[in-house]
Amino acid sequence: MAILSVKKLEALTAGNAGERIRDDGGLIGIVRTRADGVSVSFYWRYRFGGKVRDLSCGTWPEKSLAAIRAERNNARHTLDTGKDPSEERRAERLAAKAEQVEAIEQQERRIAEVIQRCARLTVRDLFEQWAKTELIRRKDRGKEVRRMFEKDVLPAIGALAVEDVKKAHIAAMVSAILSRGVGRMAKLVFALVRQMFRFAQDTDIIEVDPTATIRKAKIGGKDVERDRVLSEAEIRELTVKLPNGNLMLSTECAVWLCLSTCCRIGELLKARWADVNLERGEWRIPPENSKNGKAHTVYLSAFAVEQFHTLQTVNHGAYCYPNRAGDNHVCIKTIVKQLGDRQRDSPPMKNRAATTGALKLPNGYWSPHDLRRTGATMMTALGVLPEVAERCLNHAEENRMKRVYQRHSYEAEMRTAWRLLGERLERLLHAQTRCSSRDLI
Repeated sequence: MAILSVKKLEALTAGNAGERIRDDGGLIGIVRTRADGVSVSFYWRYRFGGKVRDLSCGTWPEKSLAAIRAERNNARHTLDTGKDPSEERRAERLAAKAEQVEAIEQQERRIAEVIQRCARLTVRDLFEQWAKTELIRRKDRGKEVRRMFEKDVLPAIGALAVEDVKKAHIAAMVSAILSRGVGRMAKLVFALVRQMFRFAQDTDIIEVDPTATIRKAKIGGKDVERDRVLSEAEIRELTVKLPNGNLMLSTECAVWLCLSTCCRIGELLKARWADVNLERGEWRIPPENSKNGKAHTVYLSAFAVEQFHTLQTVNHGAYCYPNRAGDNHVCIKTIVKQLGDRQRDSPPMKNRAATTGALKLPNGYWSPHDLRRTGATMMTALGVLPEVAERCLNHAEENRMKRVYQRHSYEAEMRTAWRLLGERLERLLHAQTRCSSRDLI
């Protein structure tokens, strides 16, 4: 049993100064006075190599009696292993000091490297820093931005020192892109270059951003916002044209699923069967697959469930749209290319579909994203509130007050919206089927 207790220590007064008090296991304390009372300095007496030694275990009350005993027990364990606790403690202090010195030296080396790098940092070096710090956070870890820079930016200004880049260099680079007739791409590349140079300015690599005085609005003309919505007549026309467009069955399903769920084509092509529950009529889009990084649940109409059932007959693996190896999803541009090839006026491209023009519609070119817009438009035409349609689209709420305080899930309203859309599509498709049947009689 231990001789000392906390109560005994608390009972000590200045009159006990200089006394030695003992605890079991060789723990000895010396009572000392101080301005606010007394303290007890504890040490553990042990024998090593034929010599008696003392090891400090702490001072009460700064250190609790339990912690002091634990220190004694650790030292005893060290002694039992054949090592001198005092020397081990000294070695630990020296090791900690050595680590501190090494850390300081490492920081000094890093500072020297940064100073040297910044002295003549090239645009390519800056891009790599930006990629490791900022682009790595993007969903594709910056792969698409790197592709654009490797094509249009780095060949033009990559070898220049960052502080030597002027407005004229940026303008010449942008002009080279515009000369290819891709104004939107020129504007996108310029915006990314501006982000990179602002990163350099924020991290004190440069003082002046060479893109600061260039107006983005002057590059490539004004962006044209797409507003293509398929008419109901065009949707009926698709029921005839899709089967004759030499498309895979899975692609036909993709068209109707984009239209009936208002999903993004990338969300559909990345979908896993594990996230689709056809019995409950639900498809969960995980955060990593959605544009705004938030999970989204699509409440499937009977029409959409039927399309997923059809898709299951041709795609059985983990992914709803697997690649050839079956270990991942297909490229998200696959469907866009297939539909685009079949709306071309020019001869077919090499190794691409020969059925050009098979999917052309009266009101012009259409894309999977236009199907998403069409589905949402049909919802509102069927009486669905615009706010509910926005929820079905999984658009992020722009009004901060609404995001914070209006927490209604709209689940019931969204279920109704998708059901109404599915029922309307069923009527359109069946009506076209009946018309086609009469034409054959």
